[in-house]
Amino acid sequence: METNLCVAGFGGQGVMTLGKFLAEAACESSDRNVTFFPSYGAEQRGGTANCFVVISDQEIGAPLGDRMDDLIIMNEPSLKKFLPTLKPGGRLFLNSSIVTDDPGREDVTIVKAPVTELALELGNAKVLNVIMLGVYVGYTGIVDEELVWRIIEQKLGSKPKLLPLNKKAYEEGLALGKKQKQN
Repeated sequence: METNLCVAGFGGQGVMTLGKFLAEAACESSDRNVTFFPSYGAEQRGGTANCFVVISDQEIGAPLGDRMDDLIIMNEPSLKKFLPTLKPGGRLFLNSSIVTDDPGREDVTIVKAPVTELALELGNAKVLNVIMLGVYVGYTGIVDEELVWRIIEQKLGSKPKLLPLNKKAYEEGLALGKKQKQN
């Protein structure tokens, strides 16, 4: 089985970090093959940013494809740009705090998560990516949730003060993803 994921948003929303955490957790979780391919807009912070993560049981022929199984979309411009790449039957994860347009796709599963709003409620907008990562992992089960947390913990190890907030953000995302999967 192979899953092609695109994560897209503004620079500064933690798009690359989300992709890296997921890719590293997938690498450590099993004998699956994983690629991570980042792409930055010219403006960097505030400009567009996206990355592609491919997780496969087979060898990966190319680091990214033109048809995505899953999209994580953090802003409106990314929705317009990447929605056409989502396969029928795919899953669309939306930051519903910012993305308010109707995607207009009846052939995909839409998972809405107000991650910017939730991050602000937690007191720090910078954890919106960790919340969305939790939503994605909680909904899809693509990687063991405890392993994803261990990767986050390892990467943030040099900043131990950030761990409790990120743990809470991740757990809220997991709960939201699991709840939406049940509905």
